[in-house]
Amino acid sequence: MDDRMFRNAMGKFATGVTVITSKVGDDIHGMTANAFMSVSLNPKLITVSIDNRANMLDQIKQSNQFGVNILSESQQDISMHFAGQTKEDREINFGFIQEIPVIKDSLVSIVCDVDTSYVVGDHTLFIGKVIDIASTEGEPLTFYCGKYGINPVVS
Repeated sequence: MDDRMFRNAMGKFATGVTVITSKVGDDIHGMTANAFMSVSLNPKLITVSIDNRANMLDQIKQSNQFGVNILSESQQDISMHFAGQTKEDREINFGFIQEIPVIKDSLVSIVCDVDTSYVVGDHTLFIGKVIDIASTEGEPLTFYCGKYGINPVVS
């Protein structure tokens, strides 16, 4: 199978949208990602998958910490900004939890210390030990078949 067939098939899995954040010195970096999942309740662990060519890879390796921000349906513009899908410069006003940058008004912000990492194919999986969470009510931003906000009909 070719890469496009694989990518199209994986796009049939509806996901939420997150922005991964990290800070090294005064430099805050963020990237949009949907490769995120809960791993363990005890201890509390999550994982994110980062392309080995992404700038975020070095940020997380240097800081040994990261945040996962689950976006609300009103934050598509933020997702597009961190995915490099907009041309305009935008100032992001970050919040902080345990000194880790987070996206304000996200449905959930989870901050982690890196527990371990694994290079798998062309990505690195970072397992994060959750150190704190902030959560609010609202509807999630979704992604399906390459489009935002498309919720599959369940019959």
